[in-house]
Amino acid sequence: MSNVPSELQYTKSHEWVRTLPDGVVEIGITDHAQASLGDVVFVELPELGRRLSVGEAYAVVESVKAAADVYAPVAGEVIAVNSELAQAPEQLNADPYGAGWIARLKLTDGGAGAQLLGVADYLKQLEAEEQA
Repeated sequence: MSNVPSELQYTKSHEWVRTLPDGVVEIGITDHAQASLGDVVFVELPELGRRLSVGEAYAVVESVKAAADVYAPVAGEVIAVNSELAQAPEQLNADPYGAGWIARLKLTDGGAGAQLLGVADYLKQLEAEEQA
């Protein structure tokens, strides 16, 4: 079973959201997503200042197996990107919830994604996917 930290919120498409103390949100892909992709070799990061809508593709993660879009779990303006991923994309595999974060957003009005899942619901989804 994948690592699923209880303090985060999740999407059905395997992205996570962490609210930082200053109200900024940090976003990335889940342990399940990175494991499904395999060894990550490249990450295309969003541009600073870009405004994202919930569900909008904002980054691309390429692995030895495939390339996958990463979707915004919340709406907001990109105020920081993890530029370390350009030189060390494998951080997404090694530490998807820490050093592998992708972007930080300042939420816009209505920015919180209504479809965000708590840890219990996300775990149920993972179990259902594994049984399918």
